Amino acid sequence: MNPPTAAAAAAPELRDIHLPPAPGWWPPAPGWWFLAIAAVALLAWLVVHLYKRHRRRRYRRAVMSDLDRCIGGARGEPEALAAALSRFLRRLSRRNAPSTGTLVGESWLQHLDQCAATKEFSHGIGRVLIEAPYRPIMAYDAAALIALVRRCTRRVLQESGADA
Repeated sequence: MNPPTAAAAAAPELRDIHLPPAPGWWPPAPGWWFLAIAAVALLAWLVVHLYKRHRRRRYRRAVMSDLDRCIGGARGEPEALAAALSRFLRRLSRRNAPSTGTLVGESWLQHLDQCAATKEFSHGIGRVLIEAPYRPIMAYDAAALIALVRRCTRRVLQESGADA
């Protein structure tokens, strides 16, 4: 081994390879920005979707509870039940199509047939809705009328977007 010389002692010491510092976390790469924007957009869409769904369900529950109140309020009197169900169907129809408030008689029953996709209003138990309020005593199948009005209500709610 050679002893260190004066020239070697005066030379600067060599250091090993320098690595660059580790990259910082800010600012993120463009891909992370895109991912963050997509996540925020997805979250916003989800919040709006859930809010609309909540409103539809709340509306549906309110309509169905209104129907139950109409049925419960006139349970023992057939004429009062028919009149209450007719008023309920008119309110429901006016919410979706305000021009239906002027329909009477057969045109009203045909409109209900269209809404329910059936002929039970104009050719079945639904005729009671226009006949019962004007007759002093009328016997009819109240359970069948209630079932028909429930089916019609559910169909109207489904078509208007107020699904379960």
